[in-house]
Amino acid sequence: MTDGDERPAGAAASGDEPPAVPRDGDGPADQPAAASTPESGQAAAPNRASAAEDDNTPGDPAPADAPNGGPAVEDDNVAGDLGPAGGVGPAGHPASEPGPPPHPAGHPVTAPGVQPVVAGGERPARRRWRLWAVLGLVLVLVACGVPGVLLLGLVRDAAGRPAAGREDRGTAAERQLRARMAAQLDRQAAALLNGDRAGFLAVAEPAARPALTRRYAALRALRVTAWRPVADGVPAAADRPGEWRLTVTVGYCFVVPGCTPSSVELGTRWRVAGEAEPLLTAVEESRATPAGARPWEVSDLAVAVGKRAVVATTPALRGKLPGLLAQAEAAAAVADLYAVAAPPPDRYLVYYAGRAEWQRWYGGGRPKWTAGYAVGVGGGHHDVVLNAQSLTPGGVDDLLRHELTHAASLPDGGYADRSSWWLVEGLAEYAGADGQPVDRYEGLAEARTLVRGGWNGRLDALAPADDASDDRVGGAYGIGYLAVHHLVDRFGEQRVLDFFRAVVHERRSMAEAADEVFGEPWSGLHDDCVAYLRAVAD
Repeated sequence: MTDGDERPAGAAASGDEPPAVPRDGDGPADQPAAASTPESGQAAAPNRASAAEDDNTPGDPAPADAPNGGPAVEDDNVAGDLGPAGGVGPAGHPASEPGPPPHPAGHPVTAPGVQPVVAGGERPARRRWRLWAVLGLVLVLVACGVPGVLLLGLVRDAAGRPAAGREDRGTAAERQLRARMAAQLDRQAAALLNGDRAGFLAVAEPAARPALTRRYAALRALRVTAWRPVADGVPAAADRPGEWRLTVTVGYCFVVPGCTPSSVELGTRWRVAGEAEPLLTAVEESRATPAGARPWEVSDLAVAVGKRAVVATTPALRGKLPGLLAQAEAAAAVADLYAVAAPPPDRYLVYYAGRAEWQRWYGGGRPKWTAGYAVGVGGGHHDVVLNAQSLTPGGVDDLLRHELTHAASLPDGGYADRSSWWLVEGLAEYAGADGQPVDRYEGLAEARTLVRGGWNGRLDALAPADDASDDRVGGAYGIGYLAVHHLVDRFGEQRVLDFFRAVVHERRSMAEAADEVFGEPWSGLHDDCVAYLRAVAD
């Protein structure tokens, strides 16, 4: 990942969904899929990816037994279309008139237009899962004085509703048409939550139904528990008579009924013929929104659900799911310890991407050395994506601990100050090392090389350049790890997390945070960290 490529997440969608109620025949939404978590001590499935495993481009023909072209992905370890997820539909809540969002304890509503950190990377040579952070867009926006609420081109109030006056725009006929489209979207949402595929497709023209069938199956496999569409503005006439476009922001939850919703902005196309109900002709991918297309928008998905993690991939790679879920569950137990300003995420959502999906999910375009990243999607959630092509069997556990720690520790708004890169990545590396001695840290050799030459001795200038070599990238992560490790040795984990919260969440200067948390001037602590680094390098 290179600077300047950070993608803002959508504002938290409005929505006042009551907790979903499991329907007959459905297990509780927050329980693991049957037999989806291997027993303790069971060997993880191999994590190598090969060309033979990777013929899973979006749109591959579904198995012959898949209904309506959807993926047949149900088995003892993998959740496919699990039947009704159980949910109180949005009846009584028109899409154009959302209510206030829920505010579960510890899950603050995402500020409108916030931007996430997208972390990813490759380990060069022996360490091929090295990680990278992307900050450039935030820095550009700050430098240019662009208000964060304008990042999505939408102005919303704190509840996620369009700002005052937006709903009053357009003619009376356009507002009436919006209400008719919103009613159709509400019907579709209710059908999705109730496991009614026919009802979900009924609001669309036949040509749009294959893509919607795939989306329905993916969302059901992910155990969608909330789906709240909110119409943004009024419909706009398209190129042909009777065709219209409407932008819709959807707040959604997976597995956990009462979560603070993530959000995604979608473009919808409609055909209107007289007094007949509007019919969807297409739902566009969210490529125009900052976080890019979510996997469930564009791919068939096989899903495994555990107590703390959800792992999803394409049907071609479904054999990886049992082992990946076991590893993600173990990593989640570590990452939970690094939740900084709120309780840990209700679930960690991990996508395992084949070659084609890596180039498409969340906009693709990551550097070839990237093996994983975490992207904020609003509502306090960060989705994690792993690159099947870059992983080795020995690197998955460390990578998962690192990325899930990002998901647990980072604020929705990411971090706008590049000088704190070492702290953000150092904490994730520290969690990834999971208590192993410093002399066993895999990146120690690269850190020593960078300390001995090529680094100016400033932590605030540690973030690698766009075209940095693998060794430079690996050394930067190693130095961040060693600096955080040294602070933990001196002050303990809790005070380092307090320091992290002050710098990354509250956006206070290192000097101010060090004075308050450590009771020592940052200049002295910085020099002490550098002296430790140089001692390790000798």
